[in-house]
Amino acid sequence: MSENALHGGIDAGGTTFKCGLADASGALVATHRVPVTTPEETLAAAAGWFTEQTGPGSLKTFGIASFGPIDVDPHSVSYGTITGSAKPGWSGTNLRAHFADALGLPVTLDTDVNGALFAEMSQGAAQGCASAAYVTVGTGIGAGLSANGGFLGRPSHPEFGHIALRRHTGDGDFKSVCRFHDDCLEGLASVRAIRARAGAPEDLPAAHPVWDIAADYLAQAARALTLTFRPERIILGGGLMLAPHLISRIRQSFDQQMGGYLEHAPSSELITTPGLGDNAGLIGAILLGQQGAQ
Repeated sequence: MSENALHGGIDAGGTTFKCGLADASGALVATHRVPVTTPEETLAAAAGWFTEQTGPGSLKTFGIASFGPIDVDPHSVSYGTITGSAKPGWSGTNLRAHFADALGLPVTLDTDVNGALFAEMSQGAAQGCASAAYVTVGTGIGAGLSANGGFLGRPSHPEFGHIALRRHTGDGDFKSVCRFHDDCLEGLASVRAIRARAGAPEDLPAAHPVWDIAADYLAQAARALTLTFRPERIILGGGLMLAPHLISRIRQSFDQQMGGYLEHAPSSELITTPGLGDNAGLIGAILLGQQGAQ
């Protein structure tokens, strides 16, 4: 595609790998989506796209922001390897090693939420904040936390999607979609959970009662972050947050749950959606690659 210097990255989600290239100014110049199937098919298709789009020596840096659990410790022999109870068939897959071999350059890797958070703190909704959290609410739920110039949870990463919640009064009979926990955030408030209760979120009217249930659970998550971490900004991203009416309900529920305790920014400032929209994870992956090469 170009002989000029390019910087690549992948926002590796559980259903789609978002691939992209940025020029020296940081502007995205090409993007591509690869549906997630098997590790072999998915990684080959993604690597093939980058090879087709870049000339010899033009790709200078490369980063990956991936779903987890995944080894994000650069000093570990399994750095970049998906671990534990991840997407069936993907455990043991080393994303970093595959792309380093396929593209012939070093690869920096972190979680998808850390990548999105990095981008939002660099040029998005948390720009200028000393501390922030990014929560993705999609097929799964996860959170990235940053303070004092670095991500929290090192050398591993948080599993915030599996914190326990208090059941909403109208949700007592719902069976969690998490196969490990019957009361966790991901099991009760992810896109999969909403779909299991009421169907595809994008097809639901704003008046559907499931939105109040989701708002209650996500407000509980924001309250937990506020009481334990005290971030300057809580960014809620992911597919479920595309519903334009949801963020105001979460803020309202958060204010009720906090009960006036603590002095903090108004919920309209504290809790927000991504400034970079759907590109936060991809931009973050590219920035991770550039940072790793410094």
